[in-house]
Amino acid sequence: MRYQLYYWTGIQGRGEFVRLALEDADADYVDVAREEGDEAIMPFLRGERPGARPFAPPFLKAGRLVIAQTAEILHYLGPRHGLVPKSEAARLYAHQLQLTLSDLVVEAHDTHHPIASGLYYEDQRPAARQRAEDFRKTRIPKFLGYFEDVLDKAGGRHALGRHSYIDLSLFQVMSGLSYAFPKAMKRMRRKLPRLNALADRVAGRPRLAAYLASPRRIPFNEMGIFRHYPELDD
Repeated sequence: MRYQLYYWTGIQGRGEFVRLALEDADADYVDVAREEGDEAIMPFLRGERPGARPFAPPFLKAGRLVIAQTAEILHYLGPRHGLVPKSEAARLYAHQLQLTLSDLVVEAHDTHHPIASGLYYEDQRPAARQRAEDFRKTRIPKFLGYFEDVLDKAGGRHALGRHSYIDLSLFQVMSGLSYAFPKAMKRMRRKLPRLNALADRVAGRPRLAAYLASPRRIPFNEMGIFRHYPELDD
């Protein structure tokens, strides 16, 4: 099956979590909007295409199925590409962990858009500084401390005891936070040895190393979820 991934052009965003799984699995897929433009997404959002109607990208077309929401897409892809253990308990636990990562991604986004997504960052800077300070001091340690413990209890190398899409998503979160908050992440480095080692291992996986070095990997930028504003990393 050739998958069709739909996500906005020019940013990694939530679509990158799906791309990493597809690349690591060597799955056959096309990043539709990067070939046809963002307008290719809109008929699905307006409910003009067959299948389940997505609220927003990313969504994946797999045959006749249209699957939206990052965690749901990965829940679908995981067992089909060996990116999750076979047991139901393990698949549900993976889904739980991915949903927790989704919560972290929302909070990371809200550091630069704490009042309204429709406002420019420049229109909410004071609130952003206040939100980012709390995120750096309390929320990053809480989330990453939890996942450091998850790794520890699973043997130290993988979140589920073996390679899975959760490892890929943890790599993306660590990469994004290191881009957005380099000073804060540097200060935390000694407290997160397992997460940092996991991120390094994931980046070294042959298929992902090739992807990360290719033009298909869109660089982090100030249009996506993880944005680097120096004043938010004080």
